[in-house]
Amino acid sequence: MGFLTPQHKLSTLLDRVNNGRIQLPDFQRSYKWDEERIRALLATITLGHPLGVIMLLQTGNDQVRFKPKPLEGTPVGAAVAAPEHLLLDGQQRLTSLVQSLTGDGVVDTEDVRKKQVRRRFYIDIERAMVDPLRLEDALRTLPGDGIERTNFGRDVTLDVSTPELERVHGLFPFRLVYDQPNLLDWLWKFPSATGHLAERTALIQRFQGEVLTPLQSYEIPAIELDKATTKAAVATVFEKVNTGGLPLNVFELLTSIFAGDARYYAEHGVDFRLNDDWALTQAVIDTHPVLKKFDSTAFLQAVTLLATSHGIGATYARKEDILKLDLVDYLRWAEPVRQALVWVAQFLHDEHIHRQDDVPYQTQLIPLAAMRVVLGEEADVYAVRARLRRWYWSGVLGEQYGGATETRFARDLDQVPSWALAGVGATAGERDRGIPSTVAGASFTESRLLTLRSRQSAAYKGIHALLMARGCKDWRFQKTFDHNQFVALRVDIHHVFPRKWCITNNVESWMRESIVNKTPLARKTNQMVGGASPASYMPKLEKTAGLKPEELDEVVAAHLIDPATLRTADFESYFLRRRRALLELVEEAMGKPAQRDVEADELVGGFETPDQFAEEPDDVEDGADETTADEEA
Repeated sequence: MGFLTPQHKLSTLLDRVNNGRIQLPDFQRSYKWDEERIRALLATITLGHPLGVIMLLQTGNDQVRFKPKPLEGTPVGAAVAAPEHLLLDGQQRLTSLVQSLTGDGVVDTEDVRKKQVRRRFYIDIERAMVDPLRLEDALRTLPGDGIERTNFGRDVTLDVSTPELERVHGLFPFRLVYDQPNLLDWLWKFPSATGHLAERTALIQRFQGEVLTPLQSYEIPAIELDKATTKAAVATVFEKVNTGGLPLNVFELLTSIFAGDARYYAEHGVDFRLNDDWALTQAVIDTHPVLKKFDSTAFLQAVTLLATSHGIGATYARKEDILKLDLVDYLRWAEPVRQALVWVAQFLHDEHIHRQDDVPYQTQLIPLAAMRVVLGEEADVYAVRARLRRWYWSGVLGEQYGGATETRFARDLDQVPSWALAGVGATAGERDRGIPSTVAGASFTESRLLTLRSRQSAAYKGIHALLMARGCKDWRFQKTFDHNQFVALRVDIHHVFPRKWCITNNVESWMRESIVNKTPLARKTNQMVGGASPASYMPKLEKTAGLKPEELDEVVAAHLIDPATLRTADFESYFLRRRRALLELVEEAMGKPAQRDVEADELVGGFETPDQFAEEPDDVEDGADETTADEEA
C-alpha cells in the first residue's frame, strides 16, 4: 500500500466534489451533522485553525471495487461522473462545507431537538472586525430562506432573503466565499447599501483583507491511498481512522470488503452488495417481530460461526474474525442462517417468549440459529429438542450470556449439537456424557429469587416465560398465554399482592418487588385487581369471571401460588411457598438441583438485600378506568 500526504486548497476540494471527481463509497452512512457542529466547523476554517485530515482512495483498483455515490448536496451531474478518488474519511466535514460554501448555501441539517431544518450561515462583518481573535462570535445561523421569525412565525425580526438585504444588515453569506463573480458584485455594492459610504468602504476593505483572503487560501491536509491498497487495508482504515464521530460497524466494514471481491466480479460482472443481501434477512425479521433486535452484526456472527466450524482451525465469531470472512463462505451460509431464523422465532414462541423485549439474551439467539443449521430437521426430534431447551434455559437462568460472549458462542456450537443428537436413545448411563460446558456450569441459587426485581434481568424474563409455558391461564379470562392471546390480552408482569396493599401493610420493598410477588396477567385483569387485598379481589374475580371458588383456586394454583394464602391475605406463607415452587420450576428447566442458600422457614435466611432496586410502575388502583390506567402505566 502506497500513499501521499498532500495539502489541498479547500476551494479545489469543493470543485472536485461538485464535479464528481471525489465521491463516496455508496455504503457510507448518510450525512448526520447538526447545525451547531456545522457552525463550529465554519468557525474553525474562518480562524484558520486545522480541522483534521481527510482520507482519499484512488480509484481503478481491481481488488477494491466500490460503487460510488456523490456527497449529499452536490449537483445532479456529479452522480454520473467517474470519480478519481473515493472519500474514506471526512464525509461529514466535506459535506457540511460543500453545502454551506457553494450553491445557495442552504444546509439540510437538524437543530438541538433533532428536528430537521434548513440553515444558512453568515458572518456579521462589523462584529468580526471588533476583535479578529473572536471571529466565532460573529458567525450567525439563520433559517434557509434568510428570514428570522418569532411569535410562531407571525413576526419577522430579521430579513436577509436577498443580497441587497444582506448588505443592508452587514451579514456576509458563506456561500459567496469561493463564488468569485457574485462575491465581487456583493463586495462592490456593500458600501452604498446604506448612507455611510466612507465608513463602510473602510470596513469592507478590512474584512476582505483580514477574513476573506485568508479564508479563500485555506488548505486541508489529506492522506491519499494509491491503487495498490488491499481490501484488508481499506477495512482497517475504516475501523481505525473514521474520525467524524460516526465509526463504522462491522457490517459496514464487511460491506467494503465484499464490494471489492474480484472473484465475484469476474464471475457475475457486478459487485456483491451486502446491503441487498441483508434486505432479504430483514424481511424475515420483519415477519417475526420477536426477532426485531437480531441485527446485522448478530447475523454475521452466526454466519462466521458456521464458516469457521466447517473449516480448518478453531470456531470463532469475534469482530476481527468476521472481517476475515470470505465471500464464498458468506454465500454458503447466509441463506441457511436466514431460514434458521424462522425456526428460532418459533422456538421462542414455543417457550412463551413473544416480544423482542422479553427475549432474555439476544446474544443467545446467535448460536441457537447456527445450531439449527447444523442439526437441520433433527432439531425438532423430541429428545434433541429437549436437550436444546435444557441448554437454552441453562444459559438464561444461569445468566451466562451477558457481557462478552463470543467464546461461549463458539464453544456451544462445537458442543451442543452432538450432545443433543446423542439424546436420542440414550440410556441412563449415557445421559451425562459430553454435557456442554454451558449446561454443566450453569447454577442457580435460591437467594437469587429475592434479588430478581428488574424486568431487564434475563432470569427474571425467563422465569415468567416458564410460568406461561407450563400452561397457566389468566385469572379472569381463563385463557392460556399463547402468542395470539398474549398480544390480544396485553399480558405483562404484575404484582400478586398489590403494591399499594404491601405498602399499607409494611411489606418490605425487596419482598414486594421480588419476582416471587409477580406473575403474568392480562392488562384488564390487573386493572380489576387494582390495589386491593387478595382477600378482597379473589371473590371479586369469582363474580366477574363467573367462576366457582374451586375453579378460581385451580387457575391461581397453575401460577405456582397457594390460593389459600391469597384468600386469607397471608403474605408470609404465600411468599415462602411460592419461593419454593419457583425454585422447583427453575430446577426442572435446568435439569439439575439449585443451590439452597436460604433457610426453608425463613424469608431472608441471613441474606442481605440491597436497598436499591428497579422500581416498577404502580399497580392500577381498584376501580380506575382504562384511560387513567394507561396514563399511570
